Amino acid sequence: MSNVEHSDAEQSLTRAEELLERLDEARGRLEAATDPDQAIEVLSQLSEIAKEVEAEISKVKRGVDAEL
Repeated sequence: MSNVEHSDAEQSLTRAEELLERLDEARGRLEAATDPDQAIEVLSQLSEIAKEVEAEISKVKRGVDAEL
């Protein structure tokens, strides 16, 4: 693995860790939500996080495909 590939892998791992942290925080807010509007807002945030996870997975797949 070249330095560039190693750096990309580290960046992807760091990004995944950040997304997991955001997901855990949002899950905690959803569990604590007592107001339906608040719960809807948190669900919207979870949807955005899911989109970011999907984008990160696509990025990693493109990198793997490029290596093949």
